[in-house]
Amino acid sequence: MSLITDLPAIFNQFSDARQKGFLTVMDLKEQGIPLVGTYCTFMPQEIAMAAGAVVVSLCSTSDETIEEAEKDLPRNLCPLIKSSYGFGKTDKCPYFYFSDLVVGETTCDGKKKMYEYMAEFKAVHVMQLPNSASDAASRALWKAEIRRLQQVVEARFGTAITEAALREAVILKNQERRALANFYRVGQLNPPALSGSDILKVVYGATFRFDKEALIDELNSMAERVHLEWQAGKRLASRPRILITGCPIGGAAEKVVRAIEENGGWVVGYENCTGAKATEQCVAETGDVYDALTDKYLAIGCSCISPNDQRLKMLSQMVEEYQADGVVDVILQACHTYAVESLAIKRHVRQQHNIPYIAIETDYSSADIGQLSTRVAAFIEML
Repeated sequence: MSLITDLPAIFNQFSDARQKGFLTVMDLKEQGIPLVGTYCTFMPQEIAMAAGAVVVSLCSTSDETIEEAEKDLPRNLCPLIKSSYGFGKTDKCPYFYFSDLVVGETTCDGKKKMYEYMAEFKAVHVMQLPNSASDAASRALWKAEIRRLQQVVEARFGTAITEAALREAVILKNQERRALANFYRVGQLNPPALSGSDILKVVYGATFRFDKEALIDELNSMAERVHLEWQAGKRLASRPRILITGCPIGGAAEKVVRAIEENGGWVVGYENCTGAKATEQCVAETGDVYDALTDKYLAIGCSCISPNDQRLKMLSQMVEEYQADGVVDVILQACHTYAVESLAIKRHVRQQHNIPYIAIETDYSSADIGQLSTRVAAFIEML
């Protein structure tokens, strides 16, 4: 990365990474490198990486193909599920088109059933996620599922995954996690150094950068520059500091971030899957590698896990570290687990931290932008 390039220009490059990555994926295919598509942070990427495959995040955050998906799926289904299926069905997502294998997971009943239909036109492997993360039986199930994924990947690509290759993949993926965290923690600076929109551009765009060594260097270099510029006095005006939790943010759901920042707040942190939820904890690099993978991925504080103590723990940590003045819980329509869990999150935020909380239910359309702006403006005014 050039040291003379302005940071906003670099952030825009990350914003365009999804489109530019299409060409990279074509090049990878021409080189004979296997591609594994995924939708969820529960998928242990180290398994695919150890087989020499590249993991690609599949298109699932736009309403572009929802109308086509609704020919097969119920209209009152989560937009993320409909978008995922629609992009696959219509071949409008090059990442899906070029994937040799799609790895799904049973994070909700809607996705679980959708994968059955997706398997009619793409090779799909579904990992059976336990409902709990705290008991021995659940850990045993997830460890067995990780091993089963390894067997599927080995058979699909004709490659034996050695323990040495798996440990190398663990180390590389951990380096990526630490670099991502190093960058998005610039949100802890007060007053802020960057808008939440710029932070999101990089964090979301990073999922479409496939040269991990180059990505790690870029992220660390950007974080260093942001800190140096902040120390030199380049800072944003002080405003209410907002922490986002809930469903994944990215693509069409970025409208929530825009609404917050256009109405007088700054988004300083993302607890959801797009941000800290999947990144803060690394895989242990010593001991049994399968135990280490099991521990790391079962520690993801998703609402499909019950009880979801990990989410409350991370929220508390981030409210303090990011000096949050309020929490916005983003819930995609018909995402029942996050919708039901919102009561527990509201109680935790208000009782344990004594700061305001608001739950926002939305989808991938632009129909609610006006209402969204009104609600967010009232919330920030209250702060």
